[in-house]
Amino acid sequence: MASVWLMSTSSRWLRVLLLSSVGFFSGFGAHAEDTALLEIERRVAHGFATNNGVRIHYAALGQGPLIVMIHGFPDCWLTWRMVMDTLAKDYEAVAIDQRGYNLSDKPRGVEHYDMAALVEDVAAVVRARGRERAIIAGHDWGGAVAWSFAMKRPEMTEKLIILNLPHPRGIGRELVRNPQQQKASAYARRFQQEGAHTNLTAEGLALWVTNAQAKARYIEAFRRSDFEAMLNYYKRNYPREPYAEDTSPVVKVKCPVLMIHGLKDTALLSAGLNGNWDFVEKDFTLVTIPDAGHFVQQDAPEMVKRSIRSWLAR
Repeated sequence: MASVWLMSTSSRWLRVLLLSSVGFFSGFGAHAEDTALLEIERRVAHGFATNNGVRIHYAALGQGPLIVMIHGFPDCWLTWRMVMDTLAKDYEAVAIDQRGYNLSDKPRGVEHYDMAALVEDVAAVVRARGRERAIIAGHDWGGAVAWSFAMKRPEMTEKLIILNLPHPRGIGRELVRNPQQQKASAYARRFQQEGAHTNLTAEGLALWVTNAQAKARYIEAFRRSDFEAMLNYYKRNYPREPYAEDTSPVVKVKCPVLMIHGLKDTALLSAGLNGNWDFVEKDFTLVTIPDAGHFVQQDAPEMVKRSIRSWLAR
């Protein structure tokens, strides 16, 4: 759900411009990031899980309790590289490519990107690692999948970690009541239009990546991806105008929750965080990072790693 804008001038379409967090903390931990990237690519074991005929790629590192990490838009498993490197000391850290992305399958048709299918992709990965339960972590659309997984599969959810994605009811409320969030979500309405994917490029989608080595790998991953599939997440699952609040009974998350939110996110405004604790039965921890944007794991990697490790170690 990153803030990505498509803009036209007469007959030309400009490349994608990512507004979320480019530039914040751009030099923070750069050497550590280079090292982590190279180490991760050498050390991970790759595998595939299958959900109803769709193969989901994952990269695994470490041993211990299972943590399954889910990326958002536009992204891939590499977004978790520094978190994986830290957690692998005590956990089995598994980062997936969501369907439509990189090395995972890319089924045709918007119906294949329904939230129910995305949730079952994660369940398939948990089973593929020989487990019955896992700690689930998600960023952006991965956060939406993680929230949904915890609600639909509570028996498989040990703990929940969410990066820059308010609870779906918080987002829905803000889309109805908050003109600033309505304005900030203009990119999503454009993504819901037919043919919007034809204006995306791998290079444009990677503009948010500040590390040069990582950016090159991201461009390769996006060239392997399906741009139409990426936008099917919005077409199938993102609220459409006229916005209406969800008045159905609340299904509370039954496990402990850690939320980390970069407050300079221009796509998912912090007002959506209000009341998120009302949707959780167990303890709820919120960490806000004032100088980080939407890609908080890039903008403040040390803070994100420390927050996750200390919360898991309680």
